Amino acid sequence: MTTTGAHQDSAGMAARGYWWWGRRRSVVLDVGLAVLSALECALEGVRFAQAAVLPVPVGVLFGLIAGAMLLVRRRWPFAVVLVAIAITPAEMGYLMGLVGLYTLAASEVPRRITGALAGMSFVGTLIVTVVRTSRNVVDTGIDSARWYVPLVAVLMSVGLTAPPVLLGLYVGARRRLMESLRERADSLEQELSLLADRAEQRAEWARTEERTRIAREMHDVVAHRVSLMVVHAAALQAVALKDPQKAVKNAALVGDLGRQALTELREMLGVLRAGEQVAARQADGVAGVPVAVPLASVGLAAAAAAAAAAEDGPGMGDIEVLVGESRDTGMVVELMVQGESRPYAREVEQTAYRVVQEALTNVLKHAAGAKVMVRLAHREAEVAMQVENGPSDGGAQDPGLPSGGNGLVGMRERVTALGGVFVSGETDAGGFRVSAVLPDRRGAAA
Repeated sequence: MTTTGAHQDSAGMAARGYWWWGRRRSVVLDVGLAVLSALECALEGVRFAQAAVLPVPVGVLFGLIAGAMLLVRRRWPFAVVLVAIAITPAEMGYLMGLVGLYTLAASEVPRRITGALAGMSFVGTLIVTVVRTSRNVVDTGIDSARWYVPLVAVLMSVGLTAPPVLLGLYVGARRRLMESLRERADSLEQELSLLADRAEQRAEWARTEERTRIAREMHDVVAHRVSLMVVHAAALQAVALKDPQKAVKNAALVGDLGRQALTELREMLGVLRAGEQVAARQADGVAGVPVAVPLASVGLAAAAAAAAAAEDGPGMGDIEVLVGESRDTGMVVELMVQGESRPYAREVEQTAYRVVQEALTNVLKHAAGAKVMVRLAHREAEVAMQVENGPSDGGAQDPGLPSGGNGLVGMRERVTALGGVFVSGETDAGGFRVSAVLPDRRGAAA
């Protein structure tokens, strides 16, 4: 266990009564090692007391206290190693030295401190081994060649110092690696969670955008046609008995407008079905294997289908027909075109058409009998349109058309989505003006 980890475990386990231990088995292991070390030091303390001419109980008590220091090896590993080095001349504490060096090497104690304490333990063991081996050689009469005592001392010192240090370094490195991998796994899990949240946000955004687009298209398709149908129906009702020929003409106009509205609605439904089919094919996966598809792809598929269907939608060339339809209802509409007409990107032409269409619909709803001026200006890198009406004619009959209040919002969304500018507001004369400028995407690309 590392020193940092020991302090963290101390804070976390204090409430459970484990002090600096993180788990119950750690407590059992350290208590067991401390008991073994205390017994070993107590037995060796008997010999130490006899050699030092001390009472045996004193040596036993000294050994028990010194050996029990192994109990704090996780909290203060350097203290355990220092005690082991201190009692090395008494030829006791071998188990405590081995376990202490291992714990020290596996902890987060700086390597220079670990190296210094390991070196002190090596030197202390070497000196004690040299003295003891020399005495044993003299006592037994073995030939004390120059190589024997140093060899035994070095082997004994290396054997008691190197293995625990190397094993501790390995375990510490492995532990740090596992901690790093665990932190990386947690970090990746958090990143995946964030990515999932962002994907869900994008999917929700795509669904919202798609719903907004569908609502805008439905409003543009239905509001204008149905408004014209209501006006013609009112005129038909007014002249049905007085002027049968005009009534027949108005009835024919209502029928034409109804068919046009149905055609555009079918195109809209075709766009939606195309988007659903694309999303369904993606959801079916490859070779019939179902796969999970982000919800955003459904909205993108529908948007792609809508873009494809827009190729068949109305454009700026149909504005003159649109003005004619409004004139047929009795509105006084003047169309003025400035500059040389040229083809634009399909989305630009459709947006320009929808802006003029919605502006004329608003005049029909809110300014019955007002004169209307529609201006189109083809400029070098943009196209501008303006629909301005005068004040409402007080003598004109109000068609009583409902208003959802989304017309201007839809126009602004369409124009700004293409990077254009949209302005609307009342005029000084008491009328209303709608202006929009759309960039020429084909010209910009060229």
